[in-house]
Amino acid sequence: MLKFLSAASLALVAGQAFAENPEVGGAAMFADKTIVENAMNSADHTTLVAAVVAAGLAETLSGEGPFTVFAPVNAAFDALPAGTVENLLMPENMATLQKILTCHVVAAEAFSADIIGMIEADGGMHPVETIGGCILQASVMDGMITLTDENGTVATVTIADVDQSNGVIHVIDAVMLLAR
Repeated sequence: MLKFLSAASLALVAGQAFAENPEVGGAAMFADKTIVENAMNSADHTTLVAAVVAAGLAETLSGEGPFTVFAPVNAAFDALPAGTVENLLMPENMATLQKILTCHVVAAEAFSADIIGMIEADGGMHPVETIGGCILQASVMDGMITLTDENGTVATVTIADVDQSNGVIHVIDAVMLLAR
């Protein structure tokens, strides 16, 4: 599943860790802040942050990690069928919400160069096992990393390599859902 490739790719990751972080949702992202601290500042991730808090995952994603988070933007949640987000945020649906959110998290730090290397090493598609137990298929389409969930939903990484103190965030344009 998601593993680091070689000393060469580790050196590339170390170099990326010192590169300036991109802005996300109009806010600066700081490499010395946690995933949750940075996400809370992004105007594009208010729904994700609300869901993480409602699911009781804020403490986990503020922990030591390392984590790779594929972070859907608000528009990705807005694209779900009407009432989906409101339904998931209800206390009685916490377990389902936790499962969906953890299907966006990997228990390793993987920058885009690592992910692309794994995709290439696997002949064009690499299975990514999430902490929620979902398997996302990573590939490259039109020069962009894409993830396909078990339902066939495809998300594109729109902002990659947002370094965090406890991992890395890759902003995506769709919500990965559980297999039907």
